[in-house]
Amino acid sequence: MGVATGDSGPDPAALFALVWEALAGVLGTAATAAIIRRAAGRAAAVSPELIDVVIRRENLQYRYTLPHAWSQSDSAAMPGGQAPVALRALVAEIGRVLMELTGTVIVGRLEQIPELRARGLRWRPEETN
Repeated sequence: MGVATGDSGPDPAALFALVWEALAGVLGTAATAAIIRRAAGRAAAVSPELIDVVIRRENLQYRYTLPHAWSQSDSAAMPGGQAPVALRALVAEIGRVLMELTGTVIVGRLEQIPELRARGLRWRPEETN
């Protein structure tokens, strides 16, 4: 899978795509869509821009729309190379949902993705972003 990168690494939209692909590869797209919808709804209380994360089913495929700022070239230039606060909040909430549903197995797989680790994305509550 290709990841759009700038000088400071993948942009937030590319990081989200990595999360989507990793989850869908293990859980399937329907479960991935449900988990991300739930997590985005919960995390929107902390990061209101997450209401712009929209996942919809078109025919037999799922499509998503992300906050506009996540695909802008300057959004990758975050202090210390960290992902935006809203993406970090979403990832932390996805981690919480996954821990509730599956325990540590899937979270452990996600923690192994170097591009996500490098941008400061943390999945477990004790490692909050």
